[in-house]
Amino acid sequence: MPDPLHRLPPLNALRAFEASARHLNFRIAAAELSVTQGAVAQHIRGLEADLGVKLFERLPRGLALTDEGRAFMPNIRRAFDLISEATLLLRPEPARLTISVTPSFATKWLIPKLPEFVTDNPLVDLRIMASESLSSFQADGVDIAVRQGRPPFGAGLIVDLLFPQLLIAVCSPSLLPAGAGEIAAADLRHHVLLHDAHNMWPEFMEKAVGLKMAAEARRMRFNQTGLAIDAAIAGQGIALASRFLVAADLAAGRLVQPLKAGMRGTQDFYVVVPRKQAHPEPTQAVRQWLLGAGAGAL
Repeated sequence: MPDPLHRLPPLNALRAFEASARHLNFRIAAAELSVTQGAVAQHIRGLEADLGVKLFERLPRGLALTDEGRAFMPNIRRAFDLISEATLLLRPEPARLTISVTPSFATKWLIPKLPEFVTDNPLVDLRIMASESLSSFQADGVDIAVRQGRPPFGAGLIVDLLFPQLLIAVCSPSLLPAGAGEIAAADLRHHVLLHDAHNMWPEFMEKAVGLKMAAEARRMRFNQTGLAIDAAIAGQGIALASRFLVAADLAAGRLVQPLKAGMRGTQDFYVVVPRKQAHPEPTQAVRQWLLGAGAGAL
């Protein structure tokens, strides 16, 4: 006995019919299916020949379903809905995770790496909560956080070092003297020093450069490190930043290090997760990805 499935019309022809019947327009159906209008028309002609009935009336301004086409459409629509539902049941639902980071960490490190994250973690739907304020794991529904500070963070947390705080000075190559790779420490007074909320310039000048911060030093202040870095790229002055935040800009030549001195800070960057996790498996996957990406950047 012949298999009735062998008498089914081609699936692509049925898709072309369903889209054309919804839009009553071959051109729009073709755009939806990412094929040419001619391909859709050819599928419909083949389907009508296979069924032995006419499904559409070709009108000067579009299409109209024939009686046979109107009778055919609901069942074909239902069949595609069943295929879609069956497919969704087989595909695992993405795990939704919230990560809490500062805006500067998000824009300068995390967001540029998101394509890599999506490739490595296709079943994690990551929500990024970027804020300077400290988010709560419980109240804000945070699953994992990157926080700058110093341990201990609390007995109920798992804490891993992501990046040490190594502060360096950075500026646009346009600020360097002609033919020079550095700016002399004594010449810093001729440049605008870009401050962020951490206000590390006085300590950096004393410990790394060996000079007192001049009272007449020109300053520009920002509430976020990322803004100070962007101002440095734009040639507005010299900023201080953790090396990992500016590594990509240094490698691309958008920034240079005008002073070779660096300063080890005490506010390191840590990956923090609660010991009791709402989504243990995806949380651990993101934690391991962050630590792996961080290790590769050092």
